[in-house]
Amino acid sequence: MASSDQIGDFLTRIRNASSAGHRTVDIPSSNLKREISRVLQETGFIRKFVVVDDGRQGIIKILLKYNGRSPVIQGLERVSTPGRRLYSGVGDIPKVINGLGYAILSTPKGVLTDKQSREANVGGEILLKVW
Repeated sequence: MASSDQIGDFLTRIRNASSAGHRTVDIPSSNLKREISRVLQETGFIRKFVVVDDGRQGIIKILLKYNGRSPVIQGLERVSTPGRRLYSGVGDIPKVINGLGYAILSTPKGVLTDKQSREANVGGEILLKVW
């Protein structure tokens, strides 16, 4: 079944797998999902991810990270949706839980966290918040 919101589907799969206690989750691959996975790995929310070639679009295998039995990812929230795109200038980028979480943005310099985009002095589309 084709989803109209690929990023929303990506977040829902991660949210469901982590709440069920799974070690890994498989997600259909795209360039944007790979970049979001890279940012999640750099910020320490997932252990690692691997892109597996299946002869079609590929599959992203994400190894989830846990503190004991509780998942490291406490919350994932989609901000910009296909029906309501939300863009932010560098001065208006939101802080997630007073800097304890991250907002992930799609910018002209690539997919960046809120802190990286402030350092690069660039705004963009706010894709999601993670804490």
